[in-house]
Amino acid sequence: MLFRRIYQFLIIYFLGVLLLLALKVLLNLSNYVIPGPLSIWQVFVREFQRFLLHVLSTLGVAVIGQITSICLALAVGIIGRQATWFGTFVKVAAYNIQAYPIVAIAPIIFILLGDGFASRLLIAAMICYFPLLLSVMGIMSEPIDDIEHFYRVTGRMRWQLEVKIRAFENLQKLATVISGSATLAMAGTIVAEFIAADAGIGYSIRIALYQSDLAKVLVALFLIGITLSIYQGLLEWVGQWVKQRWASA
Repeated sequence: MLFRRIYQFLIIYFLGVLLLLALKVLLNLSNYVIPGPLSIWQVFVREFQRFLLHVLSTLGVAVIGQITSICLALAVGIIGRQATWFGTFVKVAAYNIQAYPIVAIAPIIFILLGDGFASRLLIAAMICYFPLLLSVMGIMSEPIDDIEHFYRVTGRMRWQLEVKIRAFENLQKLATVISGSATLAMAGTIVAEFIAADAGIGYSIRIALYQSDLAKVLVALFLIGITLSIYQGLLEWVGQWVKQRWASA
């Protein structure tokens, strides 16, 4: 599963690079506009270590942001699964917060928190949490009648057991959603770094764009894709492991 993700990304990435090189040849563009294969390789060798450290810094923020958004989505989803006044209020509040575009909120975040770790983390969590919330809300709001009926009739149903039943029956869906949310967490962190941060691969891409250095951008995109593919592959493996352990418990 992990290796499949990696080679699929490599196929997509190199097809994209080949398309750029084909455009370079067809339109007779200079190396300043689209660098040649040798230039890209030289930049890769020269910048690999520095860019890798920046990508790992971004990934660290993205992972923490994703964990934060998962916890928030689970909390809101569990509370909002009931059609009570408080549950409805929590859902409406969560939806309304997401209605504001991140580009409108980001300046406020940077003014209040600066351009460091906290701002990157908050923006990553905000971009990541809403799709998670929708999935968790759907899972937690849908009864598993065949199983839940028994516990309700015998008077043993508690909210903790209800949540556990619904989570177990939809564990594969939850694992898929969590794995997919890694992309949003990474994208959110890069967006935060690109807007105003002073660290991470998003900041490096912004500097490369100011310098009109497409080779650096391509190297950064390569490292982002490889790192994200490995991380998502590990998340999928953990999801399968948890499902097996939970089923055998």
